[in-house]
Amino acid sequence: MSRRRFLIARFIAAGFGTGYAPLAAGTVASAAAVVSGAGLLLLSPWLLVLAALLATAGGYAAVQRAGVEGDPGWVVIDEFAGQWITLLALARPTLAGLAAAFILFRLFDITKLGPVGWADRKHGAFGIMADDVIAGCIGGVLLLLLRVARPDWIM
Repeated sequence: MSRRRFLIARFIAAGFGTGYAPLAAGTVASAAAVVSGAGLLLLSPWLLVLAALLATAGGYAAVQRAGVEGDPGWVVIDEFAGQWITLLALARPTLAGLAAAFILFRLFDITKLGPVGWADRKHGAFGIMADDVIAGCIGGVLLLLLRVARPDWIM
């Protein structure tokens, strides 16, 4: 693989540079994903679906191509994928909805509860990506339930 492709893969794996934040790179990446995801959702929910799919599949490929070992802190494309998946539960971006999406995703990403922990223990690109995708799915389902139960809070 060429040096250029390797560097592009690392840039993508690093969440377009957010992974190089000096502190809490995962949280920084999640916050950037909320802001960019809100913009995509405003333009079209289908753009957010496409972004989530590309971040998941492209992130997996980028992590493999970048030759990542373990789960280094600078690899945060998985945060983008998971956060964007959680945001799919919103009909439209509102401050309360975006905050709830951020908190729910980060809660499962950090605590590694249930199947998130199972995926986190897997090796390679699969383990790096899968725990955040699962955390995003769980966060999205809970956010959708919250929207149904209390639409005045999230809508």
